[in-house]
Amino acid sequence: MSPIISASQLKNLETQNLIILDARVGKDIYQSYLEKHIKGARFINLDTDLAEIGEDAAFGGRHPLPGIEEFGRTLAALGISEDSHVVIYDDKNGANAAARAWWMLRSFGLKEVQVLDGGFQAAEREGVECASGEEVYEKTAPMKNQRWLLPTSSLEDVENELINSSSTVIDVRDAYRYNGESEPIDLIAGHIPGAINIPFSENLDENGNFLKPEVLKEKYLKLLKDKSQNLIVHCGSGVTACHTILALEYAGLPIPNLYVGSWSEWSRREGKNIATETEK
Repeated sequence: MSPIISASQLKNLETQNLIILDARVGKDIYQSYLEKHIKGARFINLDTDLAEIGEDAAFGGRHPLPGIEEFGRTLAALGISEDSHVVIYDDKNGANAAARAWWMLRSFGLKEVQVLDGGFQAAEREGVECASGEEVYEKTAPMKNQRWLLPTSSLEDVENELINSSSTVIDVRDAYRYNGESEPIDLIAGHIPGAINIPFSENLDENGNFLKPEVLKEKYLKLLKDKSQNLIVHCGSGVTACHTILALEYAGLPIPNLYVGSWSEWSRREGKNIATETEK
């Protein structure tokens, strides 16, 4: 199954096990969900459902993963089971919590998981039926899992891989953040020394849709040359990094490691070097 689904495909999708998740984020976002969402969509919260935010972002970053058992309970509360076909959307072209939710569901072991190309805006343009208010649905029994199935890297892993030149570390934040020109979210501007910058926005075309799989594949193979096998992807807090992981999966390339703590962890950890120049 393709990890990406178009609004027209969703509109015509006929399956009894379909579950749609609304993963939009922002101030008063739940109220926005209640006012208007894709009919049947169930709301999932980045900060409370897709992360377990700790007291100190220097250890885990701003959006560390929740415990695997806790996430299993979250899925059960949303009525998701092993045979569910899950479609997720946000309003950031799938670049925000929709991609993070996709990564987590796939990493939990679900196979039929897709992100809506173009997000909520594309659904509205296509005339996908919308609704307001609460959605009523049944919970399911919690699924059991022992660990996340997709690969992750810790801060120490990233540091060691860079020292040994055994992996390519990709920073998917905007270039101005990577270059240290300014930092709108975290405390310090700059990037991890040795990381290269490929902004996640470059996965999209001028309309905000994902580039075709063959275009993405050619693009990344050209950018990475002979370094496309051992990749670690990060962003600010392990959320938009999942957009590039999603793009690589869509392109038919190996799924790279996710550094969940990302810049929010690295930049706060005492003693870690910070670069502000562009990596050559």
